[in-house]
Amino acid sequence: MTSTELTIIAPLDAPLPPVPEGDVLTPSQWDTLLAIADTIVPALEVSSVPSLKSLSVQPSDYTTAVRTIQNNIPANASADAAQKYLAETASSAPGFKDLFHRILGNYMREDALKGIRVILSALDTRAGCYLFTGYSTSFHQQPVNIRQQILNSWSQSYIPSLRLTVKSLAAICIANWVKQSTTINPILGFPRAPVHGKPGKGFDYDFVEIPPGEDQEVIDTDVVILGSGCGGGVCAKNLAEAGHRVVVTDRAYHFSAKHLPMSSTDAGVHLFHNGGVDQSDDSSVAFLAGQAWGGGGTINWSASLQTQGFVRQEWANEGLPFFTSSEYQDCLDRVCQRMGVSTKYIEHNENNRVLIEGARKLGFSAKEVPQNTGGNKHYCGYCTLGCGAAEKQGPVVSWLPDAANAGARFLEGFEADRIVFSTASGKRTATGVEGTWTSRDEMGGVSGSNKTKRKVMIKAKRVIVSCGTLHSPLILLRSGLTNPQIGRNFHCHPATVVAGVFPQEVRPWEGGILTTICDEFSNQDAHGHGAKINAMTMIPSWVLPFLPWAGGLDFKLLAAKLSRMCAHCAVVRDRDTGQIYPDPVDGRVRIKYTPSAFDKRHALECVQGMCKIMYVMGAEEIMVSQSGVPIFRRNAEAGEEVGVNEPFFQTWLANLRRRGMPLPETSWGSAHQMGTCRMAASEKKGVVDPTGKVWGTDGLYVADASVFPSASGVNPMVTNMAISDMISRGVARGLKEEKRGEGARL
Repeated sequence: MTSTELTIIAPLDAPLPPVPEGDVLTPSQWDTLLAIADTIVPALEVSSVPSLKSLSVQPSDYTTAVRTIQNNIPANASADAAQKYLAETASSAPGFKDLFHRILGNYMREDALKGIRVILSALDTRAGCYLFTGYSTSFHQQPVNIRQQILNSWSQSYIPSLRLTVKSLAAICIANWVKQSTTINPILGFPRAPVHGKPGKGFDYDFVEIPPGEDQEVIDTDVVILGSGCGGGVCAKNLAEAGHRVVVTDRAYHFSAKHLPMSSTDAGVHLFHNGGVDQSDDSSVAFLAGQAWGGGGTINWSASLQTQGFVRQEWANEGLPFFTSSEYQDCLDRVCQRMGVSTKYIEHNENNRVLIEGARKLGFSAKEVPQNTGGNKHYCGYCTLGCGAAEKQGPVVSWLPDAANAGARFLEGFEADRIVFSTASGKRTATGVEGTWTSRDEMGGVSGSNKTKRKVMIKAKRVIVSCGTLHSPLILLRSGLTNPQIGRNFHCHPATVVAGVFPQEVRPWEGGILTTICDEFSNQDAHGHGAKINAMTMIPSWVLPFLPWAGGLDFKLLAAKLSRMCAHCAVVRDRDTGQIYPDPVDGRVRIKYTPSAFDKRHALECVQGMCKIMYVMGAEEIMVSQSGVPIFRRNAEAGEEVGVNEPFFQTWLANLRRRGMPLPETSWGSAHQMGTCRMAASEKKGVVDPTGKVWGTDGLYVADASVFPSASGVNPMVTNMAISDMISRGVARGLKEEKRGEGARL
């Protein structure tokens, strides 16, 4: 552990807007939903009589549970901490219902919400209950023990929709409970803020303020950049330093370092796209993407890996020779140099040490992951909730301040509606962007209702779309572009989790999140497709929903072991693709994606390797993200000399292989989205040309991870920045040549 351990200074609160008005569910639907939640996370009581309020357990089981928890909780926990933890239900956690209301009212797509309402209503009718549960009694009027039996029967049903329902409800109920619980953090010893390092001071931004008015506000500039993330930030710096007038817009608002890291609840609303609850249309994959000032660079894990050589060659073979040029390497090196990318100051936490040392013991290929921490030792595991130390060199700390110092202007709270074009001789030239600006509230926050809205027209000689893989294709479609490639070629590095419980306390949320990577399984088809292993963020509300649920008592005991857990991800370089498209009801992002059989085979090989790493490093229990696979519990009598060849472990692995990665039983997540405005040598194959300009237009560019020709196979930040560096330097040269031409004519 690092020697620098300071008194915790809690970040400032980031108040949330009010929950949506109106009733998203009827009272009876709420009764059923909360009954499900309180079955997944129940209170426990000693009783031989089934109860509507608590899971009835035998005295010996309760005593054992209390003793097990007390043996692992911190010394400063209260004497009755274990009992309080076991007595808490999901719905008794303050704000649990409000959080569910916010998710259903603000972030759930209409067709999914209708499906939830149908299920909840059916479970309150005699016919529906008999069909789904085998009982005629309404679900919420059943004892908790019976409700648990019903949910377990759904998880083993031959009907896929029932298996999906219980898996999805368990994940969201667990996540919401952990975020709101008053008992789990004392049990784990999980602090509100990092105990290592110190708060930092971020850049003081000066945002454009627009006065109230009825008319459209007009802003004139040379370049407007839609999006302040990793692509937009690099573009802003380069173009402003080249002497051009630059306006950077974002639909999100800036939160200074003193508000970071946020709580998991606040971060979901303020820092993540769609409340952090995006899912594919078939609910097979959960997606996390940044929606913050600074984009994904505000909430990523500092990993700064350059584009791999075989990926560069693959892209060059598609008619894009830039990617094997020394110019592209210069772009990679330039962006890494600006962020102080290095492995020099890494200090592995236990989660990463288990990965790199376990890989060594098995002969697997593994290495340290360079960090964009500006030449600082950054021992913090909370950066996915925002970096309060202001050391992670994302756009908010590096690129955007550089742009500001060169004269760039910034507009937060701007929702871009469409790109404006002029047309001459059949050619469409981008001349600006129309949208709606929403001010902060009268207290300078974003939670109040007293805000100013103005229609805004930003006139520009160049428009750069850097809205990210999920939104860049949608604004192109809203603007009337019809290239059938827009939104297609979607890659997302689908990932699944393996966790291990160790004999000793690990405190896995301390230390850098992702400082090690194992690439032993990254090239399984001889064409660069496979999966890499990296450490998982261990913020409780992130990792616990991935763990298997088979009953309330078992899950509470498992969750209480998080302080002794390590967890790793198998991150797949997916060959097969999906699509981003607008919801037909309200235009929000929709994601059509299912992990293919090809990509799942690669994940399965990697998952087995992850289990071996956990075993060889001494994990007492190992669990995977496939429901139906029992938790592996180590044979205490097994000899250490046999290692992963121990017969019981091999039998368990064989069962894992037989089950494979079935849907919907396997939990998948994605934090890397790419490819929906693909760069290609021809309009038939992509959306932008080799310079980043949108095919069939002038003056319109896309610069973000959506232009990747295929999956990068590594964390996309550095590749995104390097491509954006190339695109923006080209735009700057074009503007300079135009000005030179105008001067010559004068």
